[in-house]
Amino acid sequence: MFESVLIANRGEIAVRIARTCREMGLRTVAVYSTVDRDSAVVRLADEAVQIGPGPSRRSYLSAPAIIEAARRTGADAIHPGYGFLSEDPDFAEICEADGITFIGPPPAVMAALGDKARTRGIMAGLGLPVLPGTTDAVESAADARAVAEEIGFPLIIKAVAGGGGRGVRVVRDPASFLGEFASARAEAQLLFGDNRVYIERYLESARHVEVQVLTDRYGNGIHLGERDCSVQRRHQKLIEESPAPGLPQHMVDRMTAAAVTGALGVGYVGAGTFEFLVGGGDDFHLMEVNCRLQVEHPVSEMVTGVDLVRQQILVAAGERLALTQADVTPRGTAIECRLNVEDPARGFVPTPGELTRFDLPAGPFVRVDTHGYAGYRVPADYDSLLAKVVVWAPDRTQALARMARALDECAVEGPGVATTRDFLRSTLDHPLFRAAKHDTSLVDTMLTGLQPDTTEAPGRH
Repeated sequence: MFESVLIANRGEIAVRIARTCREMGLRTVAVYSTVDRDSAVVRLADEAVQIGPGPSRRSYLSAPAIIEAARRTGADAIHPGYGFLSEDPDFAEICEADGITFIGPPPAVMAALGDKARTRGIMAGLGLPVLPGTTDAVESAADARAVAEEIGFPLIIKAVAGGGGRGVRVVRDPASFLGEFASARAEAQLLFGDNRVYIERYLESARHVEVQVLTDRYGNGIHLGERDCSVQRRHQKLIEESPAPGLPQHMVDRMTAAAVTGALGVGYVGAGTFEFLVGGGDDFHLMEVNCRLQVEHPVSEMVTGVDLVRQQILVAAGERLALTQADVTPRGTAIECRLNVEDPARGFVPTPGELTRFDLPAGPFVRVDTHGYAGYRVPADYDSLLAKVVVWAPDRTQALARMARALDECAVEGPGVATTRDFLRSTLDHPLFRAAKHDTSLVDTMLTGLQPDTTEAPGRH
């Protein structure tokens, strides 16, 4: 087992990792930028090292600075959290070359699955369903036009190196396709330093459902059930829940089995997520694979009782999975709401600033993952996620009531600061969401005031 773990991240996920490490008796090292010097994880960790100024590329994305911090502090493992360097195979290789364990999948697996177009081809070869589209990057306008004519509209253009809902463009009008293709490549270059894109058919009405997998280096693999992540703005999630409501059990069984097959088929090691789109009927299609811990991992933890960070660390240390699929028995319903420092009334624009009031909920079966506190100044340099409010209850009806109560207890204030609290609260009351008939268009529906049919969705059967 490791003696010291460096947490190569910030915010709530850094705090969450530090807590599990402390429970495991592991020494922790936090890294921080100049604007994060007063962050919660700096206070919580055993040691903290400043690695650069505010901009991510000069701090949290600086592999040399992070490796140097690990050397100086004697850290023998690095947990990357999510975002930043968490899915960078080059960084994982650098760690390996320096004799530091990267807590994540092997670099070769990360490289293969980090290429979203290549992932489609690999998983299709393993028997997983994928939407019509390309399995390689589309380089030229002529090739792009030919693909578009073959698969039809609407379609979606995605950055090969994309993630986190960025680098995505939906095209419904053939006349605008070539312009959008050129813009998508330029945007991918700006966001990821890689202008390659791929194209696939777009489902107008679909649910976003993902499966949490956990594997070791000895060929053992399990899943921890499925999560519904359909409430999104700009392809980024706002509310997640487990299990996904209203899906027939036979579909869930096929989807979870497919995820484990895919993970074992590529030699995956650690915690990972297979993301699917669920259309009408019994159809589901793989969208992508995330080689890291997900923001929404707490809902899987709440329904299974499995600490995913602990399992990541144990697997990275060379231990076999102590769990079999028979040991995983999901119970009840867990829901997570992302409390972002954003103003929904202005297109979810970030509203950083000093928090003069920071009251978060508590009570039975309520969990809050956060790095905020009264007096904390939310920096403008990073993602706007401030806290994750998570609840558990024996069934969805009780979970919705508990989450409503928890959000009502939230009070986050500061000059110019707005949060997503009220929007999340409204979403819980939306008839489509309550009836489990929502899909990825729900936020747009709410913002435009549309009120489609709300007939109750069928339960599992």
